[in-house]
Parts: sequence; structure tokens; C-alpha cells
Amino acid sequence: MVTKFISKRNLEFLLYEVFDAESLTQFKYYQEHNRKIFDMVLSAASKLAENLLYPIFEEMDRNQPELIDGQVKVHPTVKIILREFGNGGWIASRASFEKDGEQLPHLIADVCDFIFQAANYSAATYAGLTSGASHLIESFADTELNNIYVPKMRAGKWQGTMALTEPEAGSSLSDVATQAEPVDQDYYLIKGQKIFISAGDHDCAENIVHLMLAKIKGAPAGAKGISLFIIPKKRVAEDGKLVDNDVMTSGIYHKLGYRGCPIAQLSLGDNNNCRGWLVGKPHNGLKYMFQMMNEARIGVGLGATAMATAAYYTALEYTKTRCQGRKISQKDPAQPQIPIIEHADVKRMLLFQRAIAEGSLSLILQCSKYVDLVKVLPDEEKEKYHLLLELLTPIAKSYPSEMGIQAISQGLQCLGGSGYCDDYALEQYYRDCRIHPIHEGTTAIQGMDLLGRKVVMQKGRAIMLYANELGKTIKAANKFSELEKPADQLAKALADLQKVTQHLLGVAQTKGPEYFLADATLYLEFFGIIAIAWQWLVQGITAQKALNGNEKDVDRIFYQGKLFTLKYFYGYELPKIMALAKCLMENDGLTVEMTTELF
Repeated sequence: MVTKFISKRNLEFLLYEVFDAESLTQFKYYQEHNRKIFDMVLSAASKLAENLLYPIFEEMDRNQPELIDGQVKVHPTVKIILREFGNGGWIASRASFEKDGEQLPHLIADVCDFIFQAANYSAATYAGLTSGASHLIESFADTELNNIYVPKMRAGKWQGTMALTEPEAGSSLSDVATQAEPVDQDYYLIKGQKIFISAGDHDCAENIVHLMLAKIKGAPAGAKGISLFIIPKKRVAEDGKLVDNDVMTSGIYHKLGYRGCPIAQLSLGDNNNCRGWLVGKPHNGLKYMFQMMNEARIGVGLGATAMATAAYYTALEYTKTRCQGRKISQKDPAQPQIPIIEHADVKRMLLFQRAIAEGSLSLILQCSKYVDLVKVLPDEEKEKYHLLLELLTPIAKSYPSEMGIQAISQGLQCLGGSGYCDDYALEQYYRDCRIHPIHEGTTAIQGMDLLGRKVVMQKGRAIMLYANELGKTIKAANKFSELEKPADQLAKALADLQKVTQHLLGVAQTKGPEYFLADATLYLEFFGIIAIAWQWLVQGITAQKALNGNEKDVDRIFYQGKLFTLKYFYGYELPKIMALAKCLMENDGLTVEMTTELF
């Protein structure tokens, strides 16, 4: 049940035993689906990953994209991948039947994305970006723009991107300087630059469609003046042919990892002939773009989780076959060496990796379930899940991103010197994963979003709902004697979370926002550990129920492994919140008061 990069058994456990994906088919929107269809979809995703994506995983890294004569050249298999993803309905997997989509639950579609990303993150990114961009057009653009762009994008013929970052703006989107000048036509003339645009140009798509933020001439200052535009590399002429749209690739970046997908620098309107089409209403661009950004943030967490998972299974296989040393109690050098997985510290490193990867995946699928419930429930019921999703999005992005790097590092450590060499995939996973705490909003931005916006929105209602969810899990766990200890630990952690949060809200009132948010990143880490502990207890309840039901031997081993990993997380990871709580409660504003000249 384990491929080279995922455990199908773990996916079945999470989908069908923990999150009950089948229950979604009771709702009209998903009633055309059933377990058999879900299994067929997951099987098809696995085959696509194993046969098309994974075989070029290392090759795409070692043969990086090149900018030649103004055109970015990428691995030629990208063209096949985009067409396969288009023809197979993967780019439109979440779209409705009415929009020629597959209308899959996000819970199922996200697991498919996880499989693709675990096999080859760079390769999976092309279709993932196109899916998000086409959904943005579908959601907010007019019918004419939908008809021009969405079918070609979802067929895998045209690439989609998200173009936000600029040389002098970075993460500060209110400082976007790209200009859109109105003309007496249905388009605007665009002028500016964008940087760090994933899949921003390549030769394996007929066209590149940028969903781009810009400011209409005379717009209000700051974020209120930002609008969203469709800016294609090639526009459709009156005769239906594609012509250049004055979008030039001025450079590509040479990266630490994630090398199979180009990151482009774009120059727009050098010849005063770059046309952009407004999406929705003027000055609402940031609001529209946040749909794709929030989807992308969970997607970034999913990608980091996928890499950490693939690295874990690589390390696990190695430690089972690599023999070195003997048990500490065995003193006879004539005795044969043992597989290194028998050593306690190697078990610790493997448990750490598994705890991070499977805990992170559980949290992300919890968010996926919330997305589905928001889609299908009546308005009066969906708000709860919308608020929980809003609260957990920065956690789902940042915890797997930060901890995935540490998990992969421990996998590399399991391989010793071999892990440091490119004979094994661990060093590539390590490099590939390092981008995740940076793109789609840095960890610091996620911390400020969590503490400065999500915790306080609607007078703290989201965090109260979250506390209720943890309370339900604790109550359910206390029905099993084997889970009473972790249930008590989680209850204490929840009390600590509430105490620290109240303290920081008091800081906001007495010292102002700068002191309040100074250690938002630490609060994010603190919150994240508790969220993963919650998810491990959720999994533990399901595993303990199954064990009490006298499951067959092979399943008993699986469930017992789950419970051992739960014990590891509660014994080794959850206690880290005590130091974080102390720092957050006692911090006196050191980082605010430290002046530049003292460095």
C-alpha cells in the first residue's frame, strides 16, 4: 500500500475513516458521486503520478528551465502533462458539471493534488496554477472573458498564473505600481513589471494567461486602488489568431530548489501595446485575488506536506535496508550488523517525520472538509465552517511549510552522508521544500494574519468555535481509557492557548498594534503545534475505535502505528508550547525596542 512517495492506506484512513468523505454524497451537489467513483479517481491519480510525474522528478531538477532568445524552455514532458491533466479533467476537477468540470469534493481533489505533488511538485505546479487562475476568471469575470480563456486553460492548452509581486513592492501589495490606463475600448493599456511569477513563461503551452494586480490611473492610494486584470502573453485578434501582447520575459531566476518550474520576471508594455481586461469591478482586485491566494496558501501547505511525506518514505525504506552497528546491549563484534531502523534514535527521527507529515495532512484535509461544507450547507449553517477555515488557513499554510523542512532534514539525517549527496532524493526534497515558508505569504505574514485579523474577527467568534471543536474531540477521546492522557494534555494546551491569546489582546489595548504583533510568528508556531495535536487526537480516536473492533492483523499494525505516533507527538512535540507560552506571556517588546544602530 506504500508507493515510493505516499501511503495509499493512510489516504484511505483519512478520507473514509476520519473525515468520512462518503458523507458528502448525501448533499445534492455531490450526490452523483460515491465511494466507487472516489476510489477510481484516486487510483487514476496514483497511476498518473507514478507513470508520468515521478519518472522525471530528478530529471526536471537537473535540467532547469532556460531563457533562450526571449522564450523560456522547460522539460518537454510538461506539454504532455498539461494535456493529460486537461483531457483527464484534473484541471477542472473542482468545477461544476455546468462548467464542464468533474464536481469532485475538495476533500477528494485535494488528495489527488497531494499525490501529484508528492510525486513531483514542480511538474504538478503547472496544472495547479492553471486550475486556480481559471477558477478566478470563472468566479469574477464576465461571460465573454470566461468563454475566451477558461475552456483553453482547463484543456491544458493555455497556462494560468498569479502575478502579484513587483520589484519594489514584494509582499506589500498596497505598493503595487503596475499601471492600467483606460482607453476608448474594452481593454486597458498596461505598463509595469512583475517578478517571481511561477510558470510565468514557457514553451509547453500555446499561451500564458496572467491574473495580474494593477492600479487604474487615478485610482485611490494603497490596497483600495488595486484592480484585477487578465493579461495574456498573446491576445486573440479579430480573426481568432493569437498575436503578441507586449508581455516580455526579461529574466528567469536560478533557484535553490523547485527548479522544474520557471520563475519569471515580466516586463509589460515596453512598446505601449500591452492590453489587459478588467476582471469584475474596478478597485476590487485584492478582494478577488484573495480567493486564489487563500486556495494557494492551503495548496502550499499541501505541497510541503507532500514533499515531507515522500521524504519520509524514502528515509523509511533506506533505514530498513541499511545495516550498521548492533544493539547497545550486544557487545560481540562477530554478531551481524542490524538495520539502522532498529536503533532508538533512528526510530525517533522517523517518528518525528511521520508525526509532522501525517499530522499536517490531517489538518489540511480538515480544511478541505470545511470548504466542502461551506459549499453545500445552507447559509445559516455554513458560517461556522467558513470562520473555522479562515482561522486555520494561516496554520495550514505555515506549519507544514516550516516543519516540513525540519522533517525532511531528519530524513536526510537518517541517510547520513548519503543523504547529503544527490544519489538519493532527500537533498532535492530539502531544497524544493525551502520555498514554502516564503511564497504565497511569508510565515511572518501568516502570523500577523492569524493574530491580527483571524483571532479578533467577529469579536473572537472564530477562535471560540475552534475551542468548541477541540472540546468535542477531547470529550470523545475521554471515552477511551487509552486516550485519557492525551485528552487531558490537549485540554491543558487549549487552556494555555486561551490564556496567551487573552494576554496578547491585553497588550494590544495597552501598548498598541506594534507590540501586539511583534511576536505574531511565535504565536503562529504555538497555535500550530496545538492544532496538529488536535488532529492527532482526532486520528487516535478513529484508530482506537478500530482496534476495539478487533480489526484484522494487518490493520491492527496500521492502527497501532498511528497510536504510537500520537504518543510521540504528545510526548515530544506538544511540550514545546510551554517555552513558547512563557516567551509570549513575558515578552517585554524586545524586538520593537531594539534599534537599528545596535545591530
